[in-house]
Amino acid sequence: MGNTHDDPSKNVAYDTTDTVPVGHHHESLSFQVKKKGPWQTAWKKLKRDRAAMTGVVILSVMILLSILAPILPLPDPEETDLANRLKPPGTEGHILGTDELGRDMLSRLIWGGRLSITVGFVAVGIAMFIGTILGLIAGYFKRFFDTVIMRTIDVLMAFPYVLLAIAIIAALGPGLMNTMIAISVVGIPYYARIVRGSTLTFREMEFVMAERAIGANHFHIIFYHILPNCLPPLIVAASLDVGWMILAASGMSFLGLGAQPPDAEWGVMLSEGRKFIRVAPHVSVLPGMAIFLVVLSLNLIGDGLRDALDPKSKS
Repeated sequence: MGNTHDDPSKNVAYDTTDTVPVGHHHESLSFQVKKKGPWQTAWKKLKRDRAAMTGVVILSVMILLSILAPILPLPDPEETDLANRLKPPGTEGHILGTDELGRDMLSRLIWGGRLSITVGFVAVGIAMFIGTILGLIAGYFKRFFDTVIMRTIDVLMAFPYVLLAIAIIAALGPGLMNTMIAISVVGIPYYARIVRGSTLTFREMEFVMAERAIGANHFHIIFYHILPNCLPPLIVAASLDVGWMILAASGMSFLGLGAQPPDAEWGVMLSEGRKFIRVAPHVSVLPGMAIFLVVLSLNLIGDGLRDALDPKSKS
């Protein structure tokens, strides 16, 4: 037994960032290797996508304005002023003009974003949560559960989405909350099928079979091993679906089935402004542009996420 400090080549730990000895370790030579995780790699790819980052900026600005609406120096979105009705954009005191009741268009657009954007994200969240649970159960347990769940999903998908949403709202009654429920139900099959397909693939892979072999329960396997691998396609699908949900909710409001006047909501504003499209086109064009920008930004983000999370894409 000799002195372990006699040979400087032994018992040295290295930091791979500069490969300089940083200390001693008994009878071993170890290296600290820092590897980027899949989410860090995806974020790096996304940041290099100019279109996706443009979408992030547009959506962030729209969401930030909607959140700050109560503290911004804006007129009451429901305050009428018939003496100043249908004023064009650029009017003093009304940067984007006024509507048919003299209400400030800028204020109504920003406050309307609180409703429209919230409905889109909440509806996607509800649909994704329920659809994910159903897809996991159907794909993992198969047999009876798969048959019952997927045949029910097939029945829902047999109806055109818009027609099914209108039927649900007709049964529940018009209103923003019922509209959110209706478009959520319509979106459930979309996520259920995505998760079921991924689950059917992952349940037969070696890492899942290894977990079964060591006695892991179904809950642990599903939520700690299968679900995390289903997240990339789910995130991409959700980012693209939010835009559709906003469009659907605005469409229901346009038809008089969603939010009701005098609520400041983009679909309601479109519906009310169509009567004055010739004399005051800004009343309809502005909420239409707001919907367009939000949906466009979400589509750009969705496309960027799809490329960033695709393991086959080039770095």
